[in-house]
Amino acid sequence: MTSTPGTAPGTPPGGRSRLRRRAGTAAVAALLLAGIPVGAAVSADAGTPKTATGPQGQKLTVSATTGLDPAQQKVRVQGEGYGLTTGIYVALCKDNGDNRVPSPCLGGADMSGGSKTSQWIVPPGDPYEGDLAQAFGPGGTFDVEIEIAQKGDGLDCAEVACSVVTRADHRAAGDRTQDVRIPVAFAGQDPGDGGGEGVDVPAGTVSYKSAADFTTAGKPLDLLLHPDSKKLYVGADNLPDTADVDERGLHVLNPENGTSESWISQAPGSTGALRASAAARIAGPLPGDGVVYNYPLRGVGSAKSGDEAATGVWLAGSTITDIAPGTTPGTVLVAQGATLSEIERATGTATRTLTLPGGTQFAADPERKALWYTDFTAGKLHRVDLASFTVSGSFDLPGGSGGMAGFTETDPATGAVWVGVGRSVLVFDAAGTLVKTLVGKDLARDAAFDTASGRAYVVWQDGGDLSDPANDNNGTLTVYGTEDFAVAAQDLSLPGNHSQAGAASLAVEPGGATVFVTSPAEGKITKLVRQVSPLVTRAPADLTAKEGEEVTLGAEAEGTPEPTVRWQVSTDGAQTWKDVEGATESALTFTARTAQDGYRYRAEFRNDVGTTRTAAVKLTVTPATGGDTGGDVGGNGDASNGVGSTGSDGSTGGDGGTQSSGGSTTGDSDSTGGSGSTGTSGGSTGTSDGSGATVGGGVAGGTGTAATSGGGSLAATGVTVMSVTLAAAGLVGAGVLVHRRARRRTEGAL
Repeated sequence: MTSTPGTAPGTPPGGRSRLRRRAGTAAVAALLLAGIPVGAAVSADAGTPKTATGPQGQKLTVSATTGLDPAQQKVRVQGEGYGLTTGIYVALCKDNGDNRVPSPCLGGADMSGGSKTSQWIVPPGDPYEGDLAQAFGPGGTFDVEIEIAQKGDGLDCAEVACSVVTRADHRAAGDRTQDVRIPVAFAGQDPGDGGGEGVDVPAGTVSYKSAADFTTAGKPLDLLLHPDSKKLYVGADNLPDTADVDERGLHVLNPENGTSESWISQAPGSTGALRASAAARIAGPLPGDGVVYNYPLRGVGSAKSGDEAATGVWLAGSTITDIAPGTTPGTVLVAQGATLSEIERATGTATRTLTLPGGTQFAADPERKALWYTDFTAGKLHRVDLASFTVSGSFDLPGGSGGMAGFTETDPATGAVWVGVGRSVLVFDAAGTLVKTLVGKDLARDAAFDTASGRAYVVWQDGGDLSDPANDNNGTLTVYGTEDFAVAAQDLSLPGNHSQAGAASLAVEPGGATVFVTSPAEGKITKLVRQVSPLVTRAPADLTAKEGEEVTLGAEAEGTPEPTVRWQVSTDGAQTWKDVEGATESALTFTARTAQDGYRYRAEFRNDVGTTRTAAVKLTVTPATGGDTGGDVGGNGDASNGVGSTGSDGSTGGDGGTQSSGGSTTGDSDSTGGSGSTGTSGGSTGTSDGSGATVGGGVAGGTGTAATSGGGSLAATGVTVMSVTLAAAGLVGAGVLVHRRARRRTEGAL
């Protein structure tokens, strides 16, 4: 799970390609629209310094903030306006959001004066001035250089949002007035990538939570979620606490709510007579519905929901220690200690038998016609070729000799075999090479795989002996990617799940949305559901508008549960934020006012898992000029097609009117001003019957077919001129910014 570092206010989202694209389009805009003010630039070069303002007016500037070298990058950091009573640190830190201490920081706090990763700045005359720290210059200024890297000292900017910051030094650690933050991103992690800035957890963080506990299946020993019927099959023993009911057998549950649909408690014993029998190990599913399973001591049975009793056979020899589907529909593979046999289910006859040096447990890989047999006592893993029924390789289990037996499972997608030994999981590839060792704090007890998502789920049980300091009575569920073995979900504590009464097992719904975990000691099955913190899928971009124009910002995010959104505004350069009242939709629409020039906006998405914010974007508002008049006209115009209708009374002045792609308004033949008056704000006038034309003048009813040079800031170019606002909107990109005029007037988003 990764998140991308946060973004400096005004930096557009979308990655390096978008930055390059927007820089290029800004240049095109400069050629097409010579009259665009300097403040309307769409983006800046990655090397351009970025500046932020602090809560007390401090000004912080960082020389480079994007595309930084992950190994090491020198950046120049300058400040001014800092107080002369408080020392500060300058460093790269995890950005924890507003009014929260930036921490941890690369290199920690510089207490030696020799750090290159951070700098200590103190008031003149401070006892630490000299070798340990440097003093502020006049006006609370400083100019230092620090070396930063993507990862180090417990900080990984590939996983969390990072910023170059100033913060009060260790003598005033709780003082947040010195916090000024400028988000940075390393190469391949441009601001806006990764779905926004996760506030409490990285954006898109996957986790699981308990949704229900099922206590209707005795002491659960094994699980199988049937691929066809979708029923949850539970192999169970009797719970000592329920002496009035013998709960041994095969239970069939509704996976939605845990209600019992069937209970098969009887199976044939050594004489063929039916008897109450636990279901120790489920081998696999039967077509349509039902399962094949092992019942103690040497029984191989099969049953489906609704059966009165299981059908089965009783084998000769020693106790069955493991079972799996055979190489044909009518057979099963059975381990009786070190002896491996393929058995006909109908008769119990062994068709093939192989004896290994030792072992008790195996996992079959039908796709590759292989079976992996584990000898925990000797620390060996044997590979059996199922075609020839011979041993085709033997491998060492590092640290496995004499280790506590856990599990042996194969990943059907990759052929890798996962072996749980003590507090470790050893992963071997299909050729028998050890490729990964996963270490947990508890005992590795079972694993299951979801081929749809490429995830491996491992349940770890606490030892349950509280006299051992390593035990706390709580187990753990972990999730890993099966290709890179990276953690794919937050670890989940399983309170009370310990190994004193039996090993835990688990089953995973295809896709991984639901996981079932047994706790034999508690006599329950816990249903876990997946949650995902908000991940931004569409983010707003910087925008420029004229006074009186209506603008729309859009943002969307995905997550589980469905996230809610609220828009926020900052009037002080993204240092403090407040909610925009009533702005809880994916689009924020308001009328731009000059007082809002320089405001920052962002969308904040929340669900039960976490909070994610889009990068802050900057609103630039320019005064209305000659090309943007026409009074209350164009109320019904459409900015997208360049056709606007006249106002209801044809009056002049004001801030209304519809911007058109041609820089003019065109009146409908039946939509003239009621009084026939015309707009006169620069440029030629148009008559009420739609015959006039303007450029930069904006008139009720004008067709705009002939350019004039008499008025408006753009008219002097002598070329056909597009609306500045609409051209800029086109350069920003579809779906992010919409400019239009409307008859309805709204107050600005403050």
